[in-house]
Amino acid sequence: MNQDHIRNFCIIAHIDHGKSTLADRLLEVTGTVEKRLMKEQLLDRMDLERERGITIKLQPVRMDYQKYQLNLIDTPGHVDFSYEVSRSLEACEGAILIVDATQGMQAQTLANVYLAIAADLTIIPVLNKIDLPAADVERVGAEIVSLLGCKFEDILQISAKTGKGVEAVLERVISDVPAPSGDTSAPTRALIFDSYYDEYRGVILYVRTVDGRIGKGDQIQMMANSSQGLALEVGALKPDMSALSGIETGEIGYIVTNLKSTREARVGDTVTLAKNPAVDALPGYMDVHPFVYAGFFPESNEHYQDLKDAIEKLSLSDSALQYDLENSPVLGFGIRVGFLGLLHMDIVRERLEREYNLDLVVTNPSTDYQVTLVTGEEIDIKSAADLPDVARIQEIREPWIKGEIVAPNGYVGSLIQLINSKRGLHKNLSYIDERALISFEAPLANLLTDFYDQLKSITSGYGSFNYELADYRAEDLVKLDFYVAGEKMDSLSIMVHRTESERLGREIVEKLKEVIPRHQFAVSLQAAIGARFIAREDISAYRKDVTTGLYGGDVSRKKKVLAKQAKGKKRLKKFGKVEIPAEAFTVMLKRD
Repeated sequence: MNQDHIRNFCIIAHIDHGKSTLADRLLEVTGTVEKRLMKEQLLDRMDLERERGITIKLQPVRMDYQKYQLNLIDTPGHVDFSYEVSRSLEACEGAILIVDATQGMQAQTLANVYLAIAADLTIIPVLNKIDLPAADVERVGAEIVSLLGCKFEDILQISAKTGKGVEAVLERVISDVPAPSGDTSAPTRALIFDSYYDEYRGVILYVRTVDGRIGKGDQIQMMANSSQGLALEVGALKPDMSALSGIETGEIGYIVTNLKSTREARVGDTVTLAKNPAVDALPGYMDVHPFVYAGFFPESNEHYQDLKDAIEKLSLSDSALQYDLENSPVLGFGIRVGFLGLLHMDIVRERLEREYNLDLVVTNPSTDYQVTLVTGEEIDIKSAADLPDVARIQEIREPWIKGEIVAPNGYVGSLIQLINSKRGLHKNLSYIDERALISFEAPLANLLTDFYDQLKSITSGYGSFNYELADYRAEDLVKLDFYVAGEKMDSLSIMVHRTESERLGREIVEKLKEVIPRHQFAVSLQAAIGARFIAREDISAYRKDVTTGLYGGDVSRKKKVLAKQAKGKKRLKKFGKVEIPAEAFTVMLKRD
């Protein structure tokens, strides 16, 4: 197709502001999908996405409208999947920014706008849900004007649910988004913005062709790692795969390859033709590094191999997933998995349980730490259990994040108190109409468990939160160990700041007391830093009244039976095994 008639754009917004609903209406208006085949969240392929009402994976689709080829990429809205958004932006020239007319600007809206501006995209502001009684068009419109510096008349007012104003969005995309600028005669260069592994077809790449053309049967080469493959099929997603003879300059499409692993064609790599390779690769993406880690263990050790195979398969379609093998004296063999955030962890856990029929025990999530030894050697630890002996450590550095909270003005005081309680540093406070934007820095480990829940609770659900990794800072960190019946549980160990260790130790042993069942003997629960115990709780033993059958007679009969019971309990305490339920390993995630 003529390049002047191609438009590549994506939809960006905060979670639940109507991205997928607008994508559905665009597919309807352009006639890409017949009305009888239409369903809600059509581009969300996973059952999990439909149930939760969120987009997890970006999804491209090609639409034809008034002699124009429109390539749309629907993106996720949650902060954990902002990496997917940044990849989509690189493949486009324009972005539709959706803002909910009832909620206004949110933290992820701002983050996505900054990403779009950094990628030099044309931004089309759209006000959605104007048909709802709670919609405040004037106020929210003023927020968009102050953010983007546009005119109020430039903001499109639509209702994605009813379809009102959707055609105007398409007209604006055609008129405002620039056509792709690529050289049809230059050596082929195509950017891989997503890839996944299909069991039956091999590795499938989603690409944006910048220069040249990729045709069916072409021998392709990846410029980063020089791996070669064959383009078995090329085409466009409409929204199902539709085979074509080739993908031309400026177009977005897919390539079915004969590669066996997504590691051979990494996201952000440049695809070129083996017979006439390009010299300069396209600027790719920065490598994504997980910063939340949790141990995944099967409930029974006989399913360890099934878990290992399942995570290997899942990592083929999720480039952000990284894992290492782990062994615990209590839980047996397992896998330590790295995630982009708690929602990402929750999604992966649920997919493993559903798609691979596994029963899992998941340990408390933690972050990674950089440790400098007295010898000058630097090591990276992903679990408190891996921390070397204290005598060998010079300093420990933990990751800090730069965060932004957007909330109504009335909650500012409470939010600053919340940030301070997490060892955070309040940096800046600005106002956008009736909303406050609080910028802060805080240690990531303190925000992992219940920060988001507390934020929503304090702001009555109106607050939103976005963050990015800042740097690693040296702090007075200690390893907090937990002992159950005198036995140290490495799987429960956590890294904490010394000033918070005593409070956390007391809290956790109290929570463990609630989840660990009573036994026939007394069980002690202790928290310790090194050799110093700082908290203790005792689970009392079941008491069976062994004297019920004794009637009358001398008191020595009673004493004799009780002494026998005490002796048995003492022996049981020595040899008895404490049963630790799965909930004990996620005790940090439990709210009071």
